[in-house]
Amino acid sequence: MKISRFSVVAAALGALAAASPASAQRGALAGFDEYVLQAMRTWEVPGAAVAIVRGDSVILSRGYGVRQVGRTEAVDDRTIFAIGSSSKAFTAALVGMLVDEGKARWDDPVIDHLPGFRTFDPYVNRQITLRDLLTHRSGLSRGDLTWYGTENDRAELVRRLRWLEPSWGFRSQFGYQNLMYVTAGEVVAAEMGKPWDDAVRERILAPLGMNATSTSVRALRGQANVATPHALIDDTVRAMEWRVIDNAAAAGAINSNVVDMARWVRFQLDSARAAGKPLLSASTFAETHMPQTVIRREAAAREANPFTHFSSYGLGWFLEDYRGRELVHHGGNIDGMSALVAMMPGEDLGIVILTNMNATPLPNILMRTAFDRLLGARGKDWSADLRRTFEKQQAAAKATERRADSLRVRGTTPSLPLAAYAGTYEDSLYGELKVTHQDGRLVATRGPAFVGDLEHWHYNTFRARWRNRALGNGMLNFSLGFDGKPVQVELENVGEFRRVEKVDTTAAVRLDAAALQRLTGSFRAAEPPITIQVELLGDVLKLNFPGQPPYTLVAVTPTRFRVTREGMPPGFFVDYTMKDGRVESVRLEQPAPRPSMTLTPVR
Repeated sequence: MKISRFSVVAAALGALAAASPASAQRGALAGFDEYVLQAMRTWEVPGAAVAIVRGDSVILSRGYGVRQVGRTEAVDDRTIFAIGSSSKAFTAALVGMLVDEGKARWDDPVIDHLPGFRTFDPYVNRQITLRDLLTHRSGLSRGDLTWYGTENDRAELVRRLRWLEPSWGFRSQFGYQNLMYVTAGEVVAAEMGKPWDDAVRERILAPLGMNATSTSVRALRGQANVATPHALIDDTVRAMEWRVIDNAAAAGAINSNVVDMARWVRFQLDSARAAGKPLLSASTFAETHMPQTVIRREAAAREANPFTHFSSYGLGWFLEDYRGRELVHHGGNIDGMSALVAMMPGEDLGIVILTNMNATPLPNILMRTAFDRLLGARGKDWSADLRRTFEKQQAAAKATERRADSLRVRGTTPSLPLAAYAGTYEDSLYGELKVTHQDGRLVATRGPAFVGDLEHWHYNTFRARWRNRALGNGMLNFSLGFDGKPVQVELENVGEFRRVEKVDTTAAVRLDAAALQRLTGSFRAAEPPITIQVELLGDVLKLNFPGQPPYTLVAVTPTRFRVTREGMPPGFFVDYTMKDGRVESVRLEQPAPRPSMTLTPVR
């Protein structure tokens, strides 16, 4: 829906006038409402909610603006928003409960709790700990498109980590990593014997009385007082759909309002006590607020905020100094929503800001403004200062876009007829990318989120105009093989997908789940020294070699399987030798002159 920028602001002013009398704020927060509305207009944010806590008291709890552009329903302090990555502190607290119960230690290797856990590097796989999962120091690249807009469940996301390559050395620097929090959530599920969602609801939300808070957008269906996500799409603020991100819930799927989130802040300020009862031991709670990973503060960050000199990450929290005080905070950004939870424990202050605008700096602006006023440090207009910086960045981005456009080679044509590019392309980590030829044009599809119409750019490069316009555009470049046919497509900022031909996976015999499960496990060969894994995914056995995409095992007999994968030649088999219902050995047969290989179970 398209709406003028003026009407967004007018609606916001009208909503507040109805909800907040002028006498509601006095002293340090006098004029704060007006500042919020002005900043919302500057940053084109349709709706926001703010709660400020001092000690055990909520001194402000208020909504501003509207739930959806073009409509009149006002935001209040019970309007539900997504809190995004502010959810991470909940996951860290759950791991802390495992520590308190003796079910885990912060420095336990992950494989002690998830035996099937594998990373790209065997050394990292043995050494990475629960603390590493929670402190963004795994060294692994983000890999967010394994979960975002896909149908991969949590177990599958953890399984695919074996193909996620590093960006930095293990524990060498801070590198934000959602998939490590997904993994931590699976550790919680394994040790508590229930899904992460049930654990967070029973162990945190219920004791704190956060009854309006949920862990999935599915729980919002039928509720009335829910904000609609928005984004700036084609230079206009537009409403967008809520996205289901249940597979990454432990990293960022909690939905709440500022009334409930104020309870979470009070819990943090009261050293993890709910109604006077500690949910975490004093030492465990202190560990979550203790610096674990240093975050570099570059010159641009220092210039933008001269009151912060040091930054680090704890367990689910960013930790900084601000005007000589300790600042504990975590933001959250997910489709069409931006949030922030922040505290100054030494001042017994906390704040929650929830908004229904994509990737907006408004939460940080309001946090600094509120804390400045409460600390008696007025004088800096954070919104105006940041806007000047933002406009410079926008100008630089447009210049970069113009330079990229200038590199386009005009007058070229694709090497092949469009239909020849159609096919299925796969990547071990990111899965399947399909290119189809429809009505004289190419369409790229990757999961339910990314469906794009391809426009020829130059040579064998195409621009995908994603039908979900909030995702913008993407570039695809096809590579041709020696036979002149497409063998690979590179998706910009994602990876390279190899073209595959479908193979026959019809089994000669049908085995039940129990029979297939007995064939799974890790198997090691003495010469050459190699370990493979066989896993049951659904009703299919998958064979995993280190550093290779998975193979599918197709039953020929109850103990003999054909090894298949798109594009591989025939003649590869796996033969099991069983004894007393257990695997005694596995023989890998390869076409001559390749030798066969015998492997034994890793007990």
